[in-house]
Amino acid sequence: MGGIVVCRPSSGWMAQFILRCPLKTDRPPAMPLDAAPENDRQPARNVLGGPLAVCSLEPMTGFYRNGCCATGPDDHGRHVVCAVMTAEFLAFSKERGNDLSTPLPRYQFPGLKPDDRWCLCVLRWREALEAGKAPRVVLEATHANALLHVALADLKRHAVDVAP
Repeated sequence: MGGIVVCRPSSGWMAQFILRCPLKTDRPPAMPLDAAPENDRQPARNVLGGPLAVCSLEPMTGFYRNGCCATGPDDHGRHVVCAVMTAEFLAFSKERGNDLSTPLPRYQFPGLKPDDRWCLCVLRWREALEAGKAPRVVLEATHANALLHVALADLKRHAVDVAP
């Protein structure tokens, strides 16, 4: 994927309901937490203050399965951290009862492997951080709402897209 693809409001009537990447989602529309009034909508923001970039299109990630770590009121898990999977983190998550490596075709979930990018629940990422097993993050694709639960300094220490 060359360059940065930005997650921005779509055009048309659905723009008021969901922030979408260029690909469609099978999920029902929902109002994003960072949606602005109709005439003043802005793209979702990342933790660095810029537009939210796509996390992954293969595997297709995001609560809305549109490649972005966008969020909305029906995203109770707050899938806002774009993380690069590691074997250590996948094992940690499985131990905590969330097996991310086993495919679940009925949910269109391919199962993850090391180096896949995936929108993680921010609280799971924080739990992994506290256990010393947090995966690396892509700051430009991590939603600004992550900062409600984790410090930017912690995210930067685990960033793949910022020089130390």
